[in-house]
Parts: sequence; C-alpha cells; structure tokens
Amino acid sequence: MSQNDQVSEVEVRVSEERLPPGEPTVGIGEVGQQARDEESTGPGADDIGAADLGVPLPMALEAVLMVSDEPVSEMSLAQVLQQPVPQVSAALSALAAEYDATGRGFELRKVAGGWRFYSRGECAEVVERFVRDGQQARLTQAALETLAVVAYRQPVTRGRVSAVRGVNVDGVMRTLVSRGLVEEAGQEDSGALLYRTTAYFLERMGLNSVDELPDLAPFLPDLTAVDEISEAGR
Repeated sequence: MSQNDQVSEVEVRVSEERLPPGEPTVGIGEVGQQARDEESTGPGADDIGAADLGVPLPMALEAVLMVSDEPVSEMSLAQVLQQPVPQVSAALSALAAEYDATGRGFELRKVAGGWRFYSRGECAEVVERFVRDGQQARLTQAALETLAVVAYRQPVTRGRVSAVRGVNVDGVMRTLVSRGLVEEAGQEDSGALLYRTTAYFLERMGLNSVDELPDLAPFLPDLTAVDEISEAGR
C-alpha cells in the first residue's frame, strides 16, 4: 500500500469515528463536492426575479395608482411592486386600453413622466357641476397670460415676462410659484432668477412634456426685441 493510500484510509476512518451511529459514511472529496453543490443551489441562486405579489399585477397597479395624488413613473411602480419595468409598462398600457374599450368614466393616462387616473373628458360637464360651488380656485386672466409666457419662453426671467406683457409681473409670479405651477430654474449670468413651469403644471394641463404645448410661440415677441424693450425700461 502506498503512502497516499494510507493517508486516505486514515481520513475515512477519522470521519467514520466522528459520525453518529447509523449515519452514512461520506468521503472527504464527497464533502467538498456537496458543499459546492449547496453553494450553487442555495437560496437566491435560482430565485432571482419578480416578487410574488399575492394578487395579479394589474390589480396591484390599480390599487397603488388609486391612492396616488400625482403621476407615478413606471420605474417607481416597478420598484414598489418588485416587477420588471417592461412588464409594468405593458400592464399599464393594457389597463389604459381596457378602460378606453369598455367606456369607463375614468381613464389611465401617462402625463408628466408618470401614470395617473383621470376622469374622462366626456364627463367634464358632470364633474364641473360637482366642483363648481367654490371648490375650484381659478387663475386670473393676468396669471394665465403670465403662465403662458413662462411656458413658451422658459427658462425666462421676470423682466422678460414683464416686457412681453407690458406690466410688472412680480406679484403674479409669486402667485404662480405659490400655486406650484412655476418654479425657480437657476440664474442668468447677470444674476436674474430664471423661472420655468413645474411637473404639476404638466399634470394639470394633461401633458407629458412642454413639447406637447400648442404651437403658439410664433405669436409671441422675439426674445431679441423683448431684451431691447426690457433694457429700455430700466
């Protein structure tokens, strides 16, 4: 018997002595292989994927969106529900198509980079009756005009907005900011604050981005002319 065979025999005898009575004998090489097999088949190795929601994905999406007061992105929904983004996106599109096909009083729309439930446009008159009794604060004409200038010229300073409208807009801009429709967007080199519309503005307008605004920009003064008027008024 060689020296290597003697060592192997000793190792097997030692392992047999340490095993409780009745337990099967396992060689040293087999133990190592078994450990490697457990590592490869242990928890998480083949269990990577979407979490079990306990309910169908469309139902889960409806429940989350029903309690949200602002659009929710597909990425956020995927993270909350622990589902793949493409699967969430497909389910949302299917839900929107189903509501359209069945003529529901609400619709699922993608606006401001997210999804949210809205009452259907055909029901606007009925909904207006419900909210008419002083529950809906309307913007003044001055505020609407100022908001339009910001939307089409953003980012823009208050001075330029004033030049377009021909009146001071400081008070109106403060109102729009407080309503969450306009926000600061940095500064010009001169130090003047720049303003832009917010995601809440897109949501209220039912738009996904400002690129979807009606093409009214050609009717506004050229920025060069506005700058000249603004400089002359200083």
